[in-house]
Amino acid sequence: MKIRIYLLLLCEICFEISKADIKPKSPKKDKRLNFLGRNKNVSISEEWHQHKNDYKPLEEQSFEELTLHNFTEKTANFGFNLYRKIAMKLDNNIIISPLSVSTLMATYLLAAEGETHRQIAKALNLHTLKDRDRHYLPALFKQLKENITTNEELLFVHGILSFIQKDFIVREAFLNLSKQYFDMEFLCVDFQNITQAKFVINQNIKQRTKGKISELFEEVDRHSKLLLLDYIFFKGKWLYPFNSEFTEIETFHINKYRSVQVPMMFKSDKVNSTYDENLRCNVIKLPYKGKAYMLIVIPEKGEDYVSLEDHL
Repeated sequence: MKIRIYLLLLCEICFEISKADIKPKSPKKDKRLNFLGRNKNVSISEEWHQHKNDYKPLEEQSFEELTLHNFTEKTANFGFNLYRKIAMKLDNNIIISPLSVSTLMATYLLAAEGETHRQIAKALNLHTLKDRDRHYLPALFKQLKENITTNEELLFVHGILSFIQKDFIVREAFLNLSKQYFDMEFLCVDFQNITQAKFVINQNIKQRTKGKISELFEEVDRHSKLLLLDYIFFKGKWLYPFNSEFTEIETFHINKYRSVQVPMMFKSDKVNSTYDENLRCNVIKLPYKGKAYMLIVIPEKGEDYVSLEDHL
């Protein structure tokens, strides 16, 4: 039976949650705009217009007030749902950044309307939250990011790059709102020149990730008009560091068929931990400086890791 170890990095992102339960602003009756403009050579499908005209709100849907507290809870649940979907199709190690995915999808909310807007919100697990002011949800993403990235004891860099085909027109309203709420940077490229476009994109990502990601793209699509990229760079310091002298070579199980010998850290110390009787797993909490934590979830030997994934 395969044993998986789950590593979850959690940051203390909500300070004084009880004071952050702000009610949404009064609903505005202004017309929703399609912020993504197109040049004369790019057509808009008739199907998209049909979705826009046929959109109707769910009459019997119960909604929750949109606050920072339940927003972060819903966003965390989105991350676990995303992990479960990926784990169903893969049997290898999985490293994902749900914050990156949700942030990128939230930028599309600024340009979407009707059925498209509803489906994106549903995918983000935010469809049951009252968002009568369309600026309020992006504002919460902005506050969430600021709570993490302004922590001076953590090196946590998060940003979004938008690469736009040089002759593709994007409306000013979308540019301004994306910059205001998501600090999006816009760069013009010529996707027709595949070599140059790939170089510009990879160099920008390499620079912003301190060289950790040197070649994100091996190929780019020459027909691209708009490419959004989200990047995260994290480097934390243990509150109680491991002693490198105690590093030993041990067996690491890649899957139930393969294992490799790798250097592993060892330490004897008192740590915060708990045992979940329902899931039959141990959870260990390792603190970083800056009130951030790594949670290590270790299933009991012989236990069904799929069941554990389903209840994360």
